[in-house]
Amino acid sequence: MIQEKISVNGITLNVARAGSGAPVLMLHGFPNSLHLWSRVTPALVEAGFEVIAYDQRGFGESDAPSSRSAYKLNEILKDAVELLKVLRVEQKVHVVGHDWGAIVAWLLAIRHPELVEKLVVISVGHPLAYRFAGLEQKLKSWYIGLFLIPGIAEAAFKRDNWKALRRMAANADTEQWVIELSRPGRLTAGFNWYRANILQLFFAVTPNCPVPTLGIYGPDPALAEDQMTNSKNYVDAKWRYERFEHCGHWIPLDQPHELANLLIDWFSK
Repeated sequence: MIQEKISVNGITLNVARAGSGAPVLMLHGFPNSLHLWSRVTPALVEAGFEVIAYDQRGFGESDAPSSRSAYKLNEILKDAVELLKVLRVEQKVHVVGHDWGAIVAWLLAIRHPELVEKLVVISVGHPLAYRFAGLEQKLKSWYIGLFLIPGIAEAAFKRDNWKALRRMAANADTEQWVIELSRPGRLTAGFNWYRANILQLFFAVTPNCPVPTLGIYGPDPALAEDQMTNSKNYVDAKWRYERFEHCGHWIPLDQPHELANLLIDWFSK
């Protein structure tokens, strides 16, 4: 993938592109970078798609504003919209999002359906399905309360050589995440995604999605299955659900080939 720095919405984003054909916009979440998609991209390119991935604000090699308000979803969504304009993407894009990237993907499809051909959300369902999920999701969301406490959350994550992050992730990319989050202000930038948006996620009324949507879920310590399966109630277009086994939260890392094949099938039909 060819990477370049592109200025949009008052910040500089690190953007990577590969292949040619129908465009696919890939949106990562916490605590990742565009490299989350590195094992999925080759199959998409070989199948005739152009992959566009970027480090979302606060992550990877993109800028990390110090202000908490800079991480409000309206600003984050504007990054994606303006980037497509700067890149002169003239046709609708397929959008794939994981974790926080899934929330951005939902909002992009809901607010800008003229830009989105098909939507894929991995792990995180529609904001209202998440909000109204059952007791299992309420219990699994305990960590968010910790993330909202400035200073305490940062100290807890860094304690004992980032033991909490290593335990949470436990995959081959964890060491790179530690290096990236160890840079000044970067861990706080990641937590600011939560701190700037938690009220919106729990109290705002999010409209239904008008774009054909594929929801993907695997056994997840932070997310219950019903918040994904019940997302069908908030999609006014074709809905498809696929469950992955033998994986964790990071499906693009745990089962990249299976995920790529599913994406190709969804985009091609």
